[in-house]
Amino acid sequence: MNHTFSIIFYLKKDLRSSSKKAPIFLRITVDGKRAELSTKRTIDPKKWDVKAGKVKGNREEARVINEHLSNLEHKVLKIHCAMDDAGEMITARKIKDKLTGVGANRKTVLEVFRYHNEMVKAQIGKEFASGTYKRFETTYNHIESFMKQQYRVDDMALLELKFQYITELEFYLKTVKNCNHNSTLKYIRNFRKIINMAIKNEWVEKDPFMKYQVKLKETKRGYLTEEELDVLESKVIRVERLDQVRDVFVFCCYTGLAYVDIEKLSPKDISKGIDGNYWIFTERQKTGTDSNVPLLPKAIELIEKYQSNPSVIHSNKILPIISNQKMNAYLKELATICEIDKNLTFHMARHTFATTVTLTNGVPIESVSSMLGHKNIKTTQIYAKVVQRKVSDDMMMLRNKLTGDSKKAINQ
Repeated sequence: MNHTFSIIFYLKKDLRSSSKKAPIFLRITVDGKRAELSTKRTIDPKKWDVKAGKVKGNREEARVINEHLSNLEHKVLKIHCAMDDAGEMITARKIKDKLTGVGANRKTVLEVFRYHNEMVKAQIGKEFASGTYKRFETTYNHIESFMKQQYRVDDMALLELKFQYITELEFYLKTVKNCNHNSTLKYIRNFRKIINMAIKNEWVEKDPFMKYQVKLKETKRGYLTEEELDVLESKVIRVERLDQVRDVFVFCCYTGLAYVDIEKLSPKDISKGIDGNYWIFTERQKTGTDSNVPLLPKAIELIEKYQSNPSVIHSNKILPIISNQKMNAYLKELATICEIDKNLTFHMARHTFATTVTLTNGVPIESVSSMLGHKNIKTTQIYAKVVQRKVSDDMMMLRNKLTGDSKKAINQ
């Protein structure tokens, strides 16, 4: 990486001692930014050659001091060369720190990130889901590639991070990695957790996120309407793999389970509740919160349909489950067959449960939030807004219809 670099020795005459000698300082300049340090040597200003940056003459004092200064210069040049060869980001401060040994144990961004990820990995199945670990690993990879492209370095000290680093990272994720606004902020939030951990461990003093404030954009939650759900349920599907995927999807429309939760659901997770009816009693893989859902008739019907299915019995599951990727691929086929003009994905089943099946039918938002296993009811309120928009649209249609009927009556 091209940069300007210079070394000079100079006197600090304002720091002269009682003997009238002035301390000799070393100044390192990289790209116009300086770092200064004492050489721990002093000299009478009359004996100092300002232009040459050394002591005049060949006397013993001059030879000893000049040799010391020459050794310091050689060390600086050696550090600069090593940093350049290693592809490190070179700054005057970093050269000074390497010369003095300050910050020899300074933590780096990726070092701390790896430390965090290893802790998460060790707690998969206990405190964290495997998906959480994968998300942090993906974030790590993005940070690593960002520093290589933006700064031409393999890693950086935590103390080098500034506000500019965060804004440049956001721009990189949106442009180079083509992440949408919300995905970008989720990666940055993951990175922020690493910085917060570093601050708590006193590995960094100043928080580069201090002035960083960006909000997630509200996204539209796709879901099936009552009519679309009826079509999907009643459609005769003669291809077994599509029929099974349809059934698993519909089951989740009536239970609100996400893929990771239905994938691990087994008969032991179903038992009678306080009302004497069957419930699903489970813990959400994503958040670790309880998700207890009373089974509606359609969900019970689907469980009974697959009770004697060999693959279900062998896997000790409730329904025949395939990979999420295949599920989503087959759902695209089902949407075409059922003439549903929507990008049908498996997670849409959970949204359908929240909107069409529960909230639209008057189930209180607190109950819906509990069944979905949300930690915060604000998350559930996103679905309530969807229902409100639907009510608004329906009322607008009714208003237009009534207005039209009124006009007809007047004309008659």
